[in-house]
Amino acid sequence: TGIVGAAGLLPTIEAIKLGKDIALANKETLISGGPVINPLVEKHGINMLPADSEHSAIFQCLQGVPPGGLRRVILTASGGAFRDFSKDELFKMCEEDPRAVQKKATTHPNWDMGAKITLDSATMMNKGLEVIEAHYLFGASYDDIDIVIHPQSIVHSMVETQDTSCIAQLGWADMRLPIVYSVSWPHRLKMPYKPLNLAEIGSLTFKAPDTEKYPCIALAYEAGKKGGTMTAVLNAANEAANEMFREDVGLGFLDIPKLIEGAMEAHKEDFKVDDVTLDDILNCDAWAREYVAENTKNVVKAPILST
Repeated sequence: TGIVGAAGLLPTIEAIKLGKDIALANKETLISGGPVINPLVEKHGINMLPADSEHSAIFQCLQGVPPGGLRRVILTASGGAFRDFSKDELFKMCEEDPRAVQKKATTHPNWDMGAKITLDSATMMNKGLEVIEAHYLFGASYDDIDIVIHPQSIVHSMVETQDTSCIAQLGWADMRLPIVYSVSWPHRLKMPYKPLNLAEIGSLTFKAPDTEKYPCIALAYEAGKKGGTMTAVLNAANEAANEMFREDVGLGFLDIPKLIEGAMEAHKEDFKVDDVTLDDILNCDAWAREYVAENTKNVVKAPILST
């Protein structure tokens, strides 16, 4: 399933009910619908295999790791369009030249992706969503899922086992490999791709993300730890704010996390964590989108999200 956004939720559910194995490229399906999707996967006995690069990497690294052997998941991130900007430089650019920010936020330094995910990469919400997806796919606690900036996008993610050994999956920034693996697992097909050449790459670098510069990361962890319907609200608010930013309605780059935070705060009154149904998820999705639409004018003039 590769439909962008929460629109992929219902088709994925129908495919699961038909007993079809799922090659999952649509992370929003699990982020919004995890409380419903995972029980359905178990009920119908199907395989849900990740087709995006990071979760495919984790899945590949876990082959041969015994039950209980996983200690930590380490998601790598390119850092997006603003990875070489300091927080102060980014915030200043947002204030002085929002047009330049808008143009840069919709281009990616490493990957050729769609408009929505490219902007999510710039805000780092993409990585926050992947944290939630990793929780649902691999059963890792949120305290055991870390993010590290890796500008070269060669190490696609890692796992740490209980004995502190780290296993990584490496490859060029090419989505063909994870897609092929998701539909050929457990086999390894011979493919005509360019082999990885570490000598050609020269060096690989890593650093921790700046959570003040990227407040969406903390919002995703918060929503994930609350669970229930909160992740559906997080995802829907992000989709709505992302779309409005790209449609050029006057929404600023820093307004995106403000709107998401506001939706999450407002949802606490109706938050549901137990016995979450598909209707609960769909209703929360619709409510969060409406919240973003109604509050856009107010948030445009609000102060920068505090951390």
